[in-house]
Amino acid sequence: MKDIYIHTGKVKACATDTILKSSPIGSCIVIAAYDIREQIGAMAHFMLPGKAPDRKDYQKTKYVADALDELIGGMIVLGVKEKNIEVCLAGGANVMKRNNDTIALNNIASVNELLEKRNIIIRAKSVGGTERRSVSLNVETGCVNYSVGDGAEKLLYQFIENK
Repeated sequence: MKDIYIHTGKVKACATDTILKSSPIGSCIVIAAYDIREQIGAMAHFMLPGKAPDRKDYQKTKYVADALDELIGGMIVLGVKEKNIEVCLAGGANVMKRNNDTIALNNIASVNELLEKRNIIIRAKSVGGTERRSVSLNVETGCVNYSVGDGAEKLLYQFIENK
């Protein structure tokens, strides 16, 4: 089993023998995606709502719309049909505890809207609040684990039953 770390602005899709792990998540959101039929998983770690500006010097996958496109495209290349993709979400916390900080809320609203438009089911989420999170997806077992703050890692969702 190999671990692949997904840092801010990164997207990775893969099959079997891999655990996708996020770097710590504050106001960013991580999308952990899975297709139970093909047992293929993917993870996207985005930091901004909406779509990237049309400039070449931007890392487009820092924006949710571009990160989601990349995530779905990567899964399709591995044999997944978009209609079979399900997701879990983690992040979107106001870790700086600023009264006027809306970036986390905007990220949550943006990802929910884009997933709804694409008819992608959100199976579980741990979003909001003020504490950082981390998340991992074991592609072999279909388990999505997460932690909040310094808390212990717990199961958020298991895409595959009894594996």
